[in-house]
Amino acid sequence: MKTQKKYALVTGGSRGIGRAICLQLAKDTEYTILINYNNNKNAALETLKVIEEIGGFGEIIQFNVANKQEVTEQINAWQQTNKDAIIEVLVNNAGITKDGLFLWMKPNDWNDVLDTSINGFYNVTNHLLKNMLLNKFGRIVNMVSVSALKGAVGQTNYAAAKGAVIAATKSLALEIAKKNVTVNAVAPGFIKTDMTKDLDEKELKKMIPTNRFGKPEEVAHLVSFLVSKKASYITGEVVNINGGIY
Repeated sequence: MKTQKKYALVTGGSRGIGRAICLQLAKDTEYTILINYNNNKNAALETLKVIEEIGGFGEIIQFNVANKQEVTEQINAWQQTNKDAIIEVLVNNAGITKDGLFLWMKPNDWNDVLDTSINGFYNVTNHLLKNMLLNKFGRIVNMVSVSALKGAVGQTNYAAAKGAVIAATKSLALEIAKKNVTVNAVAPGFIKTDMTKDLDEKELKKMIPTNRFGKPEEVAHLVSFLVSKKASYITGEVVNINGGIY
């Protein structure tokens, strides 16, 4: 019997927190890292190059998590060429922001943000879940946000999307815990990435007890722990990593 090649899929894995997670999993685990990207192939290839430089293994895969047909077709095509492969770990990291006050929020700014976070969670997780259950092992980590827990001005859409993912995390965890598949959420606060580069860090630091923005690597270490066998008894949890913001 052939041994299965084991993979960890990170959606939105080409930049920011996603990239840090890909690199950390490559360092800490035996998994081959499947780096998902939507548009930025160069960034995905760059992440792959760094993984290989540190002695890890990886591949890139393109799909828009919000597009169910694309997700299904691309993962099925990948599975066809990797018949002995199993995706044991899924990190639902892909997300977008389209910030603005709710009163003037355009339908597309609402729909696109929800489509990427909550429909993206459904499209990818639903497609991969059956094999995890048959395999009787899986780790699902959903990246959410401090915005979903405490609210944020100008982020009603983003908070709604990530809040929905938190509720889904808790419910799905109950459904599949017996099959040794855990589902947890990680809620970062202000982390130094492209997504936060336009924020007034000097001003915002004042509301963070640790008096600084977090690093993507700090989030990645937490995700790496949650996907390990050491975290077998943790499921349905939302783990905050925000410098004590509330």
